[in-house]
Amino acid sequence: MEKRVKFDFEVYFTNGGSIKGEDFRLDIASEAISNQELADYIIKDLRLLMAGKVIISNKTILNERHKRNAINSEHRKHTLIDLSHTIENGLVTYKGLPAPHICDYLSRENSKEFYSEGTSFQIGKIDMVTNTGTYIDCPFHRYEDGEDTAQTDLHQLAELPAAVIRIPHTETLEITADHLKNREIRNKAVLIHTGWDQHWNTEHYYEGHPYLTLAAAEYLRDCDVKLVGIDSHNIDCTAGNTRPVHSILLSSGILIVEHLCNLGCLPDENFTFTAAPPKISGVGTFPVRAFASLKNSIDV
Repeated sequence: MEKRVKFDFEVYFTNGGSIKGEDFRLDIASEAISNQELADYIIKDLRLLMAGKVIISNKTILNERHKRNAINSEHRKHTLIDLSHTIENGLVTYKGLPAPHICDYLSRENSKEFYSEGTSFQIGKIDMVTNTGTYIDCPFHRYEDGEDTAQTDLHQLAELPAAVIRIPHTETLEITADHLKNREIRNKAVLIHTGWDQHWNTEHYYEGHPYLTLAAAEYLRDCDVKLVGIDSHNIDCTAGNTRPVHSILLSSGILIVEHLCNLGCLPDENFTFTAAPPKISGVGTFPVRAFASLKNSIDV
């Protein structure tokens, strides 16, 4: 059954004035749509500038034939895809490194004595190593004279054109240069999807994981990629004490993101990737909120 939504709206402008609409009707692709989605659509569809507060009222869902392309609220909700693991108290990311300790520095209960009745705050405290959760490696992680997270330019971290290369861990753990060929990857973030994230936070995650070979790292370097990410425990083989992939990529200024997840939710291309850490001097690795922004994901 095709659905439409009928509603009233009033848009107030930040430079003064307002406009109203009554019994406004739009086609929708599901049985529900939020007031925020309607407000955003009205502003975009009417090409309104300087829009401020928007009031949606008298919203009713109707069974009526569509007259144009429907607002797909499900697509709107999934424009951004989270590619980061959640950092929790006691989480072990890398065997041998301490787990984070997350606690209250000031609890809500204790804060009440400083504020008026009904007002409380929480100030958290975290004690952790920088290699925790989904994190980015900058050149300083490997090289003393390399750029740290504070020196790394935002253009190296945000809204990078990206591509996913899929090499299932069930087929191979060793990712070679041949696995990376015949793809348009120059000047892109290359995300290696192995599916290893299904073992996250289990004993199996730390051993026998997928990794890139030295030749694969050299191939990515020669293709001038901007960043390499992987949904595995480490981009290098950890069976020995050498780290050639880290060495080659970071010496060329190519950033690394490890412990990604949800890469199976992404298309092979036509999206951007962001993984920005806090701007901290003297630190070459730090957790990030990594995410993908899918292009053309809003169907209206």
